[in-house]
Amino acid sequence: MGGYESEVPAEGDLIAAAQHIVAALGTKKMLSQDERKILVDLRTRLSTMTMVDDTKTNEPPVNGVSETEQYLNLVSERIMNRVSDETMIWDLGPEDACEYLKAVEEARILTEKLEGLCLNKDDEEVELLRKAHDVLQTAMARLEQEFGHIIVQHSQPFEPEHMSFRSSEGVGVVGSPCSLEDDPLEDSLRRESVGKNLEDFIVDLVHPDVIPDLKCIANLMFISSYERECSQAYVTARKHALNRCLFALEVEPLSIDDVLKMEWGSLDSQIKRWVWAIRIFVRGYLANEKRLTDEIFGDFGSLSSMCFTDSSKASVMQLLSFGDAVAVSPRQPEKLFRVLDMYEVLAQLHADINSMYTDQAIRDEFCEVLRRLGDAVRATFIEFKNAIATNASINPFAGGGTHHLTRYVMNYLKLLTDYRDTLNQILEEAERVESLSPLADSVPFWDEMKQFDGTCNATPMAFHFQSITSALLANIDEKSKLYKDTALQHFFLMNNIHYMAQKVKSCELRDIFGDDWIKRHNGKFQQQAMNYERATWSSILSLLKDDGSQNSGSNSSIKNILKERLKSFYAAFEEVYRNQTGWLIKDSQLQEDLRIKTSLQVIQAYRTFIGRHSSEISDKYIKYTADDLENHILDLFSGSQRSLSNIYRK
Repeated sequence: MGGYESEVPAEGDLIAAAQHIVAALGTKKMLSQDERKILVDLRTRLSTMTMVDDTKTNEPPVNGVSETEQYLNLVSERIMNRVSDETMIWDLGPEDACEYLKAVEEARILTEKLEGLCLNKDDEEVELLRKAHDVLQTAMARLEQEFGHIIVQHSQPFEPEHMSFRSSEGVGVVGSPCSLEDDPLEDSLRRESVGKNLEDFIVDLVHPDVIPDLKCIANLMFISSYERECSQAYVTARKHALNRCLFALEVEPLSIDDVLKMEWGSLDSQIKRWVWAIRIFVRGYLANEKRLTDEIFGDFGSLSSMCFTDSSKASVMQLLSFGDAVAVSPRQPEKLFRVLDMYEVLAQLHADINSMYTDQAIRDEFCEVLRRLGDAVRATFIEFKNAIATNASINPFAGGGTHHLTRYVMNYLKLLTDYRDTLNQILEEAERVESLSPLADSVPFWDEMKQFDGTCNATPMAFHFQSITSALLANIDEKSKLYKDTALQHFFLMNNIHYMAQKVKSCELRDIFGDDWIKRHNGKFQQQAMNYERATWSSILSLLKDDGSQNSGSNSSIKNILKERLKSFYAAFEEVYRNQTGWLIKDSQLQEDLRIKTSLQVIQAYRTFIGRHSSEISDKYIKYTADDLENHILDLFSGSQRSLSNIYRK
């Protein structure tokens, strides 16, 4: 301490200096803080030098008490006077704190000197050393208490909802997670970017003004071999702070049983909150917690790392426990997006955790939860395909439109494109691990994928997406068989295959499925449209064809044949109108195209028939003009059933 003895002064110079100090003190009524510190330091040095000299020269004690014991009693009295007062010393001000630290430092130096001098195991010296140890232990216990009090008293709240952060992109605000009322599918399962730039986010978790005091206490306790007590005080105080942070982030301590019992709506909200919170907790809070620990204990080697680990481990494990619970919960397709969100945020934070922790247990648990979430993603993805394949219907889908399953599956796949890199990584890693298993199929995954469709992008995601759409097509084909009307079967398949092709063509799915897939499925839906036209109109339009039967026989019989044909045509047309106005095509372009194509065939055949036989057919038997029929055809596929049975041309 002090550091002002670079040279040993002569005896006369020392006496002169001491006389000068005494004279200066005589003119002062108050001392500055620096002056008091120097004098206390001087007194410590004088006392220690006296003690050593006393021990070396073996001078007889005064009144039975050696100068060393007198000095120990003096130091003890100064310490005990503070310890007996319940008022926190550092709350009294810097001067009182400095005085106490000086007294503790004197006790430490005295104890060290006695330890070095008690080599002969003299009973009196051993007893004196024991007393010195007791004094130092009492002083350290109070320092431990003061240390914890300072941390708690000067901790600053962590308020993520309102904090600003510095990043390479400027100043931003850490926002709250998206509305917990949003639908997980329709809102595209918004993946919050909050916290992604928190690496440069700096907040003082303890007021910076008290950091020098904490470092000073920690240093004194460390060199006094009381680092364990100091670290315990720190860990206890910071554990509470970390728990308060999780409370502020609204992260509940949930067990696996709690998670398994949750309804999906509640669990969905909890996962959203967790994804948002863990990123802020790790990059916003833990990073600054590590900085605080290093500021205080950075000079003491591994102590800093140990304190950080011990104070934060429980909180980190609580967060990971929730991730683990979700990973082992039942596989349900609606969970996939949320599980992917959880996987992605942990993958993003993996490097942060490795850089902050040397503790292998935390690193291993982090990796294990990440692996389990990846397994859950793949298993849920497979379960989604199985759910499509086994989705059964008892009744045919009304109107033959695009089935809810088709819409759901294609929109589901579209939303998954946001996770393309993550899904490919998970699926590829899973297939790689399986390929190394002795139970793996003889055909490697990549060969099987190429055999499935050599034209698609060679990625695991593309393979699985095509596998899912194949399962969907098979299911839709089974559902089409519920219709008794063959035309409606083809109409239903046309609608659904067209929806699939258009969905892929119009969004990011195009890059995954490829143009060849779109071309093939366009061909499939066009084939179904052609099959529908044949099933609906072939027999009807055959009534208007000139097959030669109306050219034989008498004039009256020819007129009767033509009249019956026309009557049958009208009846069949009205039946189609009554049925197919109730059929539905939601896609306006497909609806218009099919109406126009139907109109061209029907109107051309009708006009030809009426024109060819205008002399044989009286106007009174012509129920509709060509324009009437054209307008009626424009009513088809609107999903609202109508009737023409009571409509006649005026």
